[in-house]
Amino acid sequence: MLRNISLRSRIFISMIFWVVIAFVLIASVTIYQYSEQNRDYHAERMERKEEQIKQSIDLALQKTTFPVTTENLGHIFRDEIYEIALVQNINFNIYDLQGQLIKSSRPKFEVDSISTCLDAEVLNHLASSPNKRYVEQKSAAGYNYQASYTYISDKRFKNVGILNLPYFEDNSFNDKELREILLRLTGAYLLLMLLAIGLAYFISKYITRSLQTISERLNQTDLTKRNEKIIVENPSEEIGKLITSYNEMIDELEISAAKLAKGEREQAWREMAKQVAHEIKNPLTPMRLSVQNFERKFNPNDPDIAKKVSEFSKTLIQQIDTMSSIASAFSNFANMPAQQNETLNVVKIVKMAVDIFDENYIHFFSEEEEIIAKLDRTQLIRVVTNLVKNATQAIVNVEAPKVLVTVSRDGDFVKMTVEDNGMGISMESKERVFEPKFTTKTSGMGLGLGMVKNIVETYKGSINFTSEPGKGTVFTVRFPIANEGVKT
Repeated sequence: MLRNISLRSRIFISMIFWVVIAFVLIASVTIYQYSEQNRDYHAERMERKEEQIKQSIDLALQKTTFPVTTENLGHIFRDEIYEIALVQNINFNIYDLQGQLIKSSRPKFEVDSISTCLDAEVLNHLASSPNKRYVEQKSAAGYNYQASYTYISDKRFKNVGILNLPYFEDNSFNDKELREILLRLTGAYLLLMLLAIGLAYFISKYITRSLQTISERLNQTDLTKRNEKIIVENPSEEIGKLITSYNEMIDELEISAAKLAKGEREQAWREMAKQVAHEIKNPLTPMRLSVQNFERKFNPNDPDIAKKVSEFSKTLIQQIDTMSSIASAFSNFANMPAQQNETLNVVKIVKMAVDIFDENYIHFFSEEEEIIAKLDRTQLIRVVTNLVKNATQAIVNVEAPKVLVTVSRDGDFVKMTVEDNGMGISMESKERVFEPKFTTKTSGMGLGLGMVKNIVETYKGSINFTSEPGKGTVFTVRFPIANEGVKT
């Protein structure tokens, strides 16, 4: 969302945002400070009260004529407990070592299971405490409540009872003071907010004024016509550098535009010449292989010589027709040959195209003898020869090279795969394999796979591949299957 906001608005919002953040932080720190202050105050006050009561209890134990034992605590403090509570202005309770209530300073104490017996957890915490003191934190009726527990000892420091001091925290004064401080802070920050809004408005307007002028000129920049330079009076150092860079760019654009127009015309002719050479070279390779194979195997005394010559001639004528189609198409500025769709037996045509290659590591396999599709014979052969030729170039340095071409039925599609065990395609090259002019080879223009993809997609087919560097590549081509009779 912030990406669509203008720079002026971002500056304005940022200044207001930081003012709000500052207010929130200071208010949070103030509240935290008061909270810590209250906690320390009540902890210290409870310790003082507890110490004063313990001193009064020790004094009463020194004066008493009763033996100082747990059983006699009720007699010793029968009346004394009320005097201590009155002097110290706080109520407290005395328990025996098993947690049973012995005496409470509350005159109208109501006996119940909760107040007359301490929890085992309290006794365990008190016994395990290093300083023999345990403070329990509680909350009741919206107020924080603390209860301290400590031992009552005789003259020989033998524990004879447990002193319980309930302490209710009264934060009304501190809370009132905190509210007043926050109210003053809010007033101060509201005034600061108004000042920040005004300051942010003028600063953002001043900073973005020159940028707005530059933005308008940039939007008006057109490579096809002469562009005006930017002139701003008294710009800041940063804006001045930006304007100077823009004006220099305009000068360079005028020079580059003339060179670009000339270069584009020359490049268009060069690219067309490269593409023509590449496409003509594709049928020349199988023609050369066919001639070499025929020359090596030619035997005038072979009884099937007439049939072999006929097949050889037919293959050469097909490749020559392919070259003728390419030349005619490129005469209309590098268009693909016009489609001459016919119903074909894809298995037979693919096998014929594979047989052109004489290498013994190239194999063809199909479980079916006939799979019908409506395609252009010439373009189908171009697809096969391009893929097989790429596969053979990928296994140049492989000890046991292998290229396998298969044709099968895949639902409503005929599927052709060309698999090799060559060097594979790197991760960096996978996304660019079908780009025109992209190649990883030292020779060639890199147009073959791009044109193969164009042919396949023209027939509403698909081409994809899987590859693992160092292990090989599999190209898979799918064409829709026709519902007509066979025509080869």
